[in-house]
Amino acid sequence: MNNHFTHVSIVLFFLCLIGSVCGYAQTSATTDTGYQLWLNYKPVLDTRLKRTYVQHYSQIRLSGSRYDEVIADELKRSLKAMLTITPEFVHNEKKGIQMSFCADKSLGQEGYIIRSGKKGITLQAYSDAGFLYGTFHLIRLIQCEYSLEHLNIRETPALDSRQLNHWDDLGTIERGYAGRSLWKWNDLPGKIDPRYTDYARANASIGINGVILNNVNADPRFLRRDYLEKIAVLAQIFRKYNIRVYLAANFGAPMKPSATPDVMRQWGGVGNLNTADPRNPEVQKWWKTKADEIYSLIPDFGGFVVKANSEGMPGPQDYGCTHADGANMLARALKPHGGIVMWRTFVYNPEIDKDRIKRSYKEFLPLDGMFDDNVILQTKNGALDFQPSEPAQPLFGSMTRTPLMAELQITQEYLGHSTYLVYLLPMWREFLDFDTHCKGAGSTIAKILTGEVIPQSYRAIAGVANTGDSHNWTGHHFAQANWFAFGRLAWNPKLETHKITSEWIKSTWNCDKQTLKVVEQMMMPTWKSFVCSHAPYSIGFTVQVKGHYLAGFEIRANKEWKIDNESIGNDRTITGSDYVSQYFEPNRSLFNDINQCPELYLLCFHRTPWNHKMKSGLTLREELIANLKQGIEQVDRNIELWKSLRGKIDERRFGEVMESLATEKKDTQAFYDSAIHFFNLYK
Repeated sequence: MNNHFTHVSIVLFFLCLIGSVCGYAQTSATTDTGYQLWLNYKPVLDTRLKRTYVQHYSQIRLSGSRYDEVIADELKRSLKAMLTITPEFVHNEKKGIQMSFCADKSLGQEGYIIRSGKKGITLQAYSDAGFLYGTFHLIRLIQCEYSLEHLNIRETPALDSRQLNHWDDLGTIERGYAGRSLWKWNDLPGKIDPRYTDYARANASIGINGVILNNVNADPRFLRRDYLEKIAVLAQIFRKYNIRVYLAANFGAPMKPSATPDVMRQWGGVGNLNTADPRNPEVQKWWKTKADEIYSLIPDFGGFVVKANSEGMPGPQDYGCTHADGANMLARALKPHGGIVMWRTFVYNPEIDKDRIKRSYKEFLPLDGMFDDNVILQTKNGALDFQPSEPAQPLFGSMTRTPLMAELQITQEYLGHSTYLVYLLPMWREFLDFDTHCKGAGSTIAKILTGEVIPQSYRAIAGVANTGDSHNWTGHHFAQANWFAFGRLAWNPKLETHKITSEWIKSTWNCDKQTLKVVEQMMMPTWKSFVCSHAPYSIGFTVQVKGHYLAGFEIRANKEWKIDNESIGNDRTITGSDYVSQYFEPNRSLFNDINQCPELYLLCFHRTPWNHKMKSGLTLREELIANLKQGIEQVDRNIELWKSLRGKIDERRFGEVMESLATEKKDTQAFYDSAIHFFNLYK
């Protein structure tokens, strides 16, 4: 009996031990899934720094702002993970962290000041939201292992509205590469996914304060009462993090289903009218009533973004009206509530001009000054369509009486989806630093957006989101960097590239010096190498029409751009389509001269002979063919660099990134083979 009991006990002991070991292995292997993004609070390993942080962060006096609850929650969460302390929230102490309102109106609604002194650290703000953003800055100081000595930080956002545009189609995502939608429409409003709060936390931490919940190819059902009640629940969650909700509105929404244009037949309208003519009093009344309904449910609703008369979407031109007529009608419905209309300029009606890239400028420039004061034009960074590289949209700087906001694409529609590691910050920097010369030298797009060059009544920027319900949010762990970089750049377009990049690496991975160096080496060259290998010299579309991923040179050749045995590219000089004349001097002359045109944009502006001598000393053919291999060479380097971090990165994420790199290598090799085969046809 005793022997049997002993034997059973031993067996049970080992089974438990095995279970514990297996359970531990499973837990440790799945600890870092990427879900925490850059809020991946890791223990501080530097004992000297940790001691300093504990000294300053152990006691915290909150300001009494309306964000105190989420501020306290985030501080408790982060400090427990990073410093193994639970802060004491005090009322009268004058040491530790002291938050208080100040009378400095120049800080605006979201700015803050952080200073360190002998008694501790002060965080001051003029308005409530400043404490929210300042708190995340205080947390980032620890995450990035910054010194707390001599802090004298003053931050105010350069742009009023910093938005994510979600191309959500009631569950699926257009150009989404990270699973299905974050918004569980069938569950709302009764069931609330905790992920909504984590999404809001992540956005607030990088300064994003607006969310457009649905696709610009807008399903009218989002304006129905039942969906507005669902949206109101999301707005309530996001409001706690100073995030306003916006909607993409379908211009034909007031129409009854039987009267809607063909493009809307899949949805039908949600109204009872036979027209959406903006001059019609009944249409105007419908939108006013709808605006009143929205604001009764969502008092801080931000407004509408509208895609009209583009790619088949209904709009005012269907009724002989202008874009200004349509935008102003919606703006007047929203104005009593403080809402705005963001009217997209992405239009390319072939009747306007034979050259697609010229059309949005030609349509909108004559309307400058005709829009109401709560209308802002939302304009893609380039005039073609989110290409890997293209010159900046010439509307920036040309529209002087109508505010423009930039629309960037975080999701990698033409840049390898969430399969390729492509860091987009260098591309966005190229765009923001572009000197339009609209008011002389130094008239960069960044300065136009912030109102430094042309006064802007409303300063804004939008990014097409790359999030989905994938556990790591973006499909590729490194794609998280593009979300982070967009938010930080939207807060301050002048923020240094290295600072943004290093903060993402430290916050997401770790503060190890080798990790920082290696990951930055991996990220920084990827945009340039992708351009060289997939869309050389801003030639335009090179991928297949449907998926925007696989090579499609044969499909695009002599339709989107010209090629023969003598030359390749687009003639957009003054003797060609004259696209160059949409730019101010000296850009006009610079782009017009094949020998002075920046080589990054060479094939966008010039039908270039194959034997044209490049700055490298090679002919265009020689350099183009050599550069096509840069994609393969880049991913090979990145695989070796990533291997060097084995042991410094948690096992799960290390393996998942390695899998992504392996897939990228296979796909970029296939793209290269297709490109080489195509270009060898022209000798």
